[in-house]
Amino acid sequence: MGFFRNNHTVQSIALLMIAIVSVQASASLAKILFASFPVLSISALRLFLGFALLAVFFQIWRVAWQQIRWVSILGYGLALAGMNALFYLSLNRLPLGIAVSFEFIGPLSVALLHAKHRYDLIWVGLAIVGLLLLFPWNQTQQALDPVGIFLAIGAGACWAVYILTGNRPSGISGNHTVCLGMLIGSCVLLPIALWIGTPIKVLELPYLLYFIGLAFLASALPFSLEMVALRHLSPLLFGTLTSLEPAFAALSGALFLSEHLLWTQWFALATIMTASIGCTFTTQLGKQKIEQQLNSLKQNQA
Repeated sequence: MGFFRNNHTVQSIALLMIAIVSVQASASLAKILFASFPVLSISALRLFLGFALLAVFFQIWRVAWQQIRWVSILGYGLALAGMNALFYLSLNRLPLGIAVSFEFIGPLSVALLHAKHRYDLIWVGLAIVGLLLLFPWNQTQQALDPVGIFLAIGAGACWAVYILTGNRPSGISGNHTVCLGMLIGSCVLLPIALWIGTPIKVLELPYLLYFIGLAFLASALPFSLEMVALRHLSPLLFGTLTSLEPAFAALSGALFLSEHLLWTQWFALATIMTASIGCTFTTQLGKQKIEQQLNSLKQNQA
């Protein structure tokens, strides 16, 4: 049990898994709301209400404003805005699991850029195979919307920027970084939402409760957990572990939206999960081996 006890990497992986489940469950709720509200309005309100929840919880007024590195915060906030808006727009045109599969091209590219060992390439390659199996190649009657695919890939590009900017020091705590990033993202999207016309019924019950729940599950909780995880996980490990996103998305779509999958796509879920678990343990074992070698070297020098 010593492998897991007091281990920041393993704890960060657990937080990342909770964030993934939260995001994909919320995506099903968002897709249900698409029938009643403009997509960009849902995306903007998700970020703004998420910011409001975190601002109170983490006491944003205590932030050390003079220490903020605004370039990092702005990049993070713009990435959040693009990732959220483009993903919801693609989700309006594609099944949940398929949209996330295309979006995952972004973090997968980050993983490939940081791959250094042959095991890294094996796990990333296995994740690619799983993603290919998720696509309905042999169901021509369910043609994929090309605009939806383009939007999902754009969301993936923003996701890659989100990973990279989340790793940069912002001068303040990770929690306050998430708060300010979500504020910047909502400031970008809210004017667009107001321009296209946001129905006043968003303030009525039960819709307001739905939006608050969406903000918590889709933004406040997962972004906070991911920020903690990014502090202790390498871009390679974070990028490959997020290959679980399409798997959980497909399961969420099947459970809540009746978006049924082919048997090849169910097989893809197992393939992707195998890649994620393999990447986790080989990276962790490699880290332990390096630490043991350093400890042995210190003992020899002493």
